[in-house]
Amino acid sequence: MFNHDPIPRPSGPPASSTPVRDYMAAGAPGVSADYVVIPRALAEAMPLPWQQHLTHLLAEFHRTYGHLKWPIYRVVPSRYEKLGDLDEEQLAEVGAIMEIDSDGSLVYRDRSGRKIENAEDRTVLVSCLDPIPAEYANANQSTPPRGFPAPLGGERV
Repeated sequence: MFNHDPIPRPSGPPASSTPVRDYMAAGAPGVSADYVVIPRALAEAMPLPWQQHLTHLLAEFHRTYGHLKWPIYRVVPSRYEKLGDLDEEQLAEVGAIMEIDSDGSLVYRDRSGRKIENAEDRTVLVSCLDPIPAEYANANQSTPPRGFPAPLGGERV
């Protein structure tokens, strides 16, 4: 028999042909314009089914792109700060120096010696301590025990 009812269409927008790009463009944590960083401590603290899925995806990714010459990536936890709020070490890290001008005002200069205009309003990326390992490195230790509770008095059953 022929069904005269139309085939139901899924509601919502059509599926994207660039789902990774779309997701990353939304500004997820650990995503920059060029890279996606997954903190290892968080990945290892994920539930086992998630770890298994991630392992399969990464293995397929590395099988597909393993022939490329991969550099060694150095990932440094960083945060945005106002240039005027940085100390000498942080200024050196971003390639700037602070001087007192002949009229007594603070002047910021880049590596080439050029004056940085509106330095107090300029935002730069500086390294910081990584907050994730301190909170999540032993995330599995705080989870409730699984299975049957151990008998009282240390008896074995």
